Amino acid sequence: MNVVELTFARPLLLWPAGLIPVNLLFLSLAWLAALTPTRSGWRARLRRHPIPIRAHFRECITLTYAVPSHVLRPLLPPGLELDSSGEYGFVAVALVQTESLRPAGLPRLCGRDFFLAGYRVFTTFRAPDGRTLRGLRILRSDADRPLMVAGGNLLTHYNYYRCDAHIEADADRIDVQVRTADGRGDLELTANVSDATLPAASPFASVRDARRYAGPLPYTFDYEAETHSIIAIEARRVNWKPAPIAVDVRRIAFFDQPTFRGRTPVLAAAFRVTDVDYRWARGVRYPLRAIERERAS
Repeated sequence: MNVVELTFARPLLLWPAGLIPVNLLFLSLAWLAALTPTRSGWRARLRRHPIPIRAHFRECITLTYAVPSHVLRPLLPPGLELDSSGEYGFVAVALVQTESLRPAGLPRLCGRDFFLAGYRVFTTFRAPDGRTLRGLRILRSDADRPLMVAGGNLLTHYNYYRCDAHIEADADRIDVQVRTADGRGDLELTANVSDATLPAASPFASVRDARRYAGPLPYTFDYEAETHSIIAIEARRVNWKPAPIAVDVRRIAFFDQPTFRGRTPVLAAAFRVTDVDYRWARGVRYPLRAIERERAS
């Protein structure tokens, strides 16, 4: 984190009344990362989602795309498996109007509001105790606030980029436009919230089947290359009731990248949720070498 990023981060680091211990801790960690560029161990620890976070999702539209499994598997790090159905794996595109994102324990007035566009793959991870955990592997995140981009890249591996977002909504319709500097996160769509049908080409037999891939899952997974570990961040949500909607997607640049060349992702479902309270726990590290040794014995 450089001086410019710290300047953008100042509203989060400072309360109106001045510094408080939690912000001093955050500031110290940020400066530590900035001043020790050769100490990758410190940077790795800092990016393990080290503090629990709370937020409110005022509006969330999730698009689920079906992609042939063999196309998605190369995008996964060691330790994760594709959560597939038949011949397909699935990519979720979440468009979230987020309110009051803040460290857990701080009041809502200390939080930040922003727009997020997130691109994730549905995956599973077999924990050391034998449980199979379902979760999302983040491929790209676009946010319309510089603070969120700086903080997100400091504390996670979620690949944040700055975007401009324009949203217009009425009772039955939501228009979303996203523009990014590299063009790879550009998106344009219209959602018809009164139409509850699945897309005609959807591989799902029913809305019930589609809800299994309707967006946020119990876990988000990071891969920490420095220690060959999986970082699992558990999430809890209140009032998660996804309702199917129809969408007209005119542009989604994410799928223009070489990985998907020659393959047209199939829009499998679109859902909308409103007024969801969300909480992410601290990340938990699972060293893969220990897991691999145990399973080989």
